[in-house]
Amino acid sequence: MTKEEMFKMASEAGFSINEMHCSPPIISFIGYEEHMEAFAKLVAAQTLMKIDPSSFMSYQEGFEAGQLAERERIKKQNAPEIEKTNAYIKQLEQGNKHE
Repeated sequence: MTKEEMFKMASEAGFSINEMHCSPPIISFIGYEEHMEAFAKLVAAQTLMKIDPSSFMSYQEGFEAGQLAERERIKKQNAPEIEKTNAYIKQLEQGNKHE
């Protein structure tokens, strides 16, 4: 969401917006509690409009996806050590074949 979109929604919600052009810029929103609630509803509506419900996943799907991602991260992190260990095992196996 852009700054301009946020300003537009705040204005629609009833806030007075004061922008002081200095460095850094100072922006103040002046309003009452009902303005805040109206603004929150506008932001929620704008945000939820952009969410595709088919992209939602169940708790179980999320848990499994997290597990898989963590396993992959650990494998990647430990790949060099695993390669060394596998090479050592292969070397030992080859040594046993020659005996």
